[in-house]
Amino acid sequence: MTVADHYHLGDDAADVLREVGNIGAGHAATALSKLLHQSVEMQVPQVELIPFDEIADVVGGPESIVACVYLKVTGDLTGNMFLIQSLDSAKQLTGQILPDKMPVEVLDELELSALGEMGNILTASYLTSLTDFTKLKMYPSIPYISIDMAQAILTVGLLSDAPLGDYALVIHTTIHIISAMERAHIFLLPDPGEELVLLHALGVASE
Repeated sequence: MTVADHYHLGDDAADVLREVGNIGAGHAATALSKLLHQSVEMQVPQVELIPFDEIADVVGGPESIVACVYLKVTGDLTGNMFLIQSLDSAKQLTGQILPDKMPVEVLDELELSALGEMGNILTASYLTSLTDFTKLKMYPSIPYISIDMAQAILTVGLLSDAPLGDYALVIHTTIHIISAMERAHIFLLPDPGEELVLLHALGVASE
């Protein structure tokens, strides 16, 4: 059974979610432009609800090596938030943040710190956008950074005594910096039962 069996995203709800994503992208682009001292454009081609067990497939498969910034969300809505990119995309973006640094095969501490700063900007921008629209108070934790297989990151990041929710809100993002275009995916996974809070605030009908 998939999310579609529980929740229906009509055209109006899909438009609302995409608008929330685009507002977040605008905030993130402005912040990244200041960080990089160059023009940054961001777009949100798609926002969707997907079953939890399909998340790894969105980022290239369970065994694909990805870069992830992970944080907890507390407040009126609780859950987990992930910014996941391919390793190549992460290297391209950290290279823009640290233009004078020689590229290396494995991201070192300085590059991971830059990745964390960028991830913090992106996740905070989208969370602020979602908060402004839904009027739900949501607070991010300190972000954690990891490079590993997609399934391993999701498994470790979600280890807890509580059961998992069955779906994720996914914001697909493209980041344009000069001639480069990198892709990132932001996943918001509400805790069990919290999905009803989010869906109601977004005006998404449940079936």
